[in-house]
Amino acid sequence: MKRTKLMAIGTLLLLGISGAAAQSLGDYARAVRKNKPEPSSTSRHYDNDNLPTDQTLSVVGPQPAGDATAGQATKAAAADPAAAAAEHQKTADEWKEKLDKQKEKIDSLNHELDLDQRELRLRAAAMYTDPSISVRNIQWDKDEARFKSDVDAKQKALDAARQELDEMQEQAHKAGIAEKEKDTDKDNDKDKK
Repeated sequence: MKRTKLMAIGTLLLLGISGAAAQSLGDYARAVRKNKPEPSSTSRHYDNDNLPTDQTLSVVGPQPAGDATAGQATKAAAADPAAAAAEHQKTADEWKEKLDKQKEKIDSLNHELDLDQRELRLRAAAMYTDPSISVRNIQWDKDEARFKSDVDAKQKALDAARQELDEMQEQAHKAGIAEKEKDTDKDNDKDKK
């Protein structure tokens, strides 16, 4: 009993000493930052500790092409907001026309693919249900292979057209056009319900 009391007191003393000697993580970070050596390389490395807050950073090199056109667009918008709105509307209409044409192309390819698949299924059903057709039609294997290759080709064309539509939508989104169309699509879907 006496021994357990002594062990408990000893443990408490050790915890008290180690708690008093330990410093907080914030104090440790401040001490490390204070003793941090200055970089000796010629290139300048910016981080949160040495980032200038009262001045701007200068970047050496040519201005990216996207920033140059964006700068011209903002200057034009600042000069005449009505002209900028008209230009934005014109761009939006052009993108909408391109997207609509691509959607029509996809619908057409999808329709053709559906028709070919239906025709293949009908021919297969007729071939396998009527024994007289299967006896008379010796070229069934060749016709079936041709139909399947046509269906595969149209499926690949449809997939390529869908990929192109996705890329066009991404470009329109980058141009700031797609957001409004998505909102109007959502509004139209709500109206239908």
